[in-house]
Amino acid sequence: MMLEIYLVMTVAASAVSQETEEHVSYTCTEGYEYDPIKEVCKDIDECALVSDTCKGGMKCINHYGGYLCLPQNAQIFITNGDESSQRTDPIPQPPLNPLNPTNPQTPQTRTQSNHRGVVAGASQCLPGFTLDEQNYCQGKPFYTLGSWFHVERLPTEYSSFPICYNTRGSYTCQCHPGYQKHGEQCVDRNECMLSHYCMHRCVNTAGSYFCECKDGYQLASNNHSCVDVNECDLTQPCQHQCFNLLGSYICQCDQGYELAPNSVSCVDIDECAFSSYMCQYVCINSPGGYSCICPEGYQLQRTRMCQDINECDTGHECREDEMCWNYYGGHRCYPKNPCQEPYVLTSENRCSCQSAGACRGLPQSIIYKYMSIHSERTVPADIFQIQATNIFPSAHYSFRIKAGNDGGEFFLRRFSSVGAMLVLTKSLEGPQELIVDLEMITQHTAMTYRSSSFLRLTIIVGPYPF
Repeated sequence: MMLEIYLVMTVAASAVSQETEEHVSYTCTEGYEYDPIKEVCKDIDECALVSDTCKGGMKCINHYGGYLCLPQNAQIFITNGDESSQRTDPIPQPPLNPLNPTNPQTPQTRTQSNHRGVVAGASQCLPGFTLDEQNYCQGKPFYTLGSWFHVERLPTEYSSFPICYNTRGSYTCQCHPGYQKHGEQCVDRNECMLSHYCMHRCVNTAGSYFCECKDGYQLASNNHSCVDVNECDLTQPCQHQCFNLLGSYICQCDQGYELAPNSVSCVDIDECAFSSYMCQYVCINSPGGYSCICPEGYQLQRTRMCQDINECDTGHECREDEMCWNYYGGHRCYPKNPCQEPYVLTSENRCSCQSAGACRGLPQSIIYKYMSIHSERTVPADIFQIQATNIFPSAHYSFRIKAGNDGGEFFLRRFSSVGAMLVLTKSLEGPQELIVDLEMITQHTAMTYRSSSFLRLTIIVGPYPF
């Protein structure tokens, strides 16, 4: 924008003579010097006299009795001083036509007739007035920068200067929107200190203001209200699930994940690292979850427990003359007829001696039994019960571990006159097989008769504690 300046041409110089006996001297007012040739006071050109009169990139404009520092793009117009430049603040009046005071809205025109009537021809307004769209002379706006020069167009950085309009014989001034008068200048009106109607924050600017919203909100179409920003729909910030809140949002993760420190990403939860009891055997972590696996001979029960597979029911490789015995984690094949000479099979798993001479010093019968226990079973533990099947009133029964207890793993506790309990006293680790002979001695007091029988117990310790 070009800065145009109208300078009112005034000459404020005078010469004062002082006569003495020898000569006459003349003194001019400030800004002027006496020209002895022309015998007048002439203006001093300060711009030519001092090279750096104006600072900050401003250009120096010489003026009568002084000089001006103006922007480089200022355009200067010199007037003859006929128009009044005295700053007044009269009550604003409608602009008058300087050419026709009786009809201020009608410019002087040269007209021509046509079939429609009289129309305006070439119109001309006095200086300080301009022809509007309706062909009326209106006061031309200008800016006052002081009491002795005017500006028609002013860059935005000079908005603090009032805008003025010519009136008949004077002018009237007012401030730009967003400014208010303070003395002879216009100062910014801080709308934020008044009723700005901003919902959240008001930011004052030169001649105006604008509204800002808090984080999570955005300006509505009226530029004053704040409405919530649905970040979940706008930017989808969450890796898994996003829930919008007023002015914010919150992220949640799918099952098996947890929020990372940045509160938007999700990281896998290693459930297997929480506890060794997540799975009965082995825990396998996976994205968003985990799974349990069981060793050979077991199957997964529900989600974490391992259950023994009874191979004797599902399929085995035992021969026809063998019996299948399932234990924890596997199975074994044993002969259906375990009897050895001089014993013969008299019932299932029961071998009896039929010859008194051949069985002298040997137990009268041997019963074969099988059982399974877990590895590392808690001790002490009652694991097997032995009891007399034929009970005589005059008989006395006693029990003892005949063989298979070299390590002291077992103890036989009598719980009645006809029965005893085998107690496991040491924890056993599998897999292993132990054979324990339990002897029951029958003493007939009336007939002074003594006999014994064996219970051959095969204990299979599984490879796992389940």
